[in-house]
Amino acid sequence: MNHTPSPRSGYPHFRRIGTRWKDNDVYGHVNNVEYYSYFDTVINAYLIRDGGLDIHAGPVIGLCAESHCRFLDALAFPDAIDAGLRVAHLGRSSVRYEIGLFGEAAEAPAAEGWFVHVFVDRHTRRPVPIPDALRSALHRLQRPEAESLP
Repeated sequence: MNHTPSPRSGYPHFRRIGTRWKDNDVYGHVNNVEYYSYFDTVINAYLIRDGGLDIHAGPVIGLCAESHCRFLDALAFPDAIDAGLRVAHLGRSSVRYEIGLFGEAAEAPAAEGWFVHVFVDRHTRRPVPIPDALRSALHRLQRPEAESLP
């Protein structure tokens, strides 16, 4: 499969994330497992700050149902990462995000991937409709479905 990575301009929201010394592995670059932590950071910071998600006491929480990462270039401490975020699909109780991780000032991503949240009742863990405030925030990040990553 041939896929051209999306440039910075393909993402409506960014969050700068500082790498940590512990993020590097013995090969001198950020270890692959850390990329998923960066995905979590950009997504959840947006949900909390822009969507009003109450992770401590709210009736609805988001659970990861699927995630994927395509590694394109190396990232390394002490560089910062610009994590781009967009919404590829917004359903009744789920959302599929697309994330691009960019090195400082890089136009092409070092990694790109997707992450699916299913919103559930905090206690029963059964799917529930995405709350209106959260849906509104997610809608602002939506892009045409036809341009989504595979």
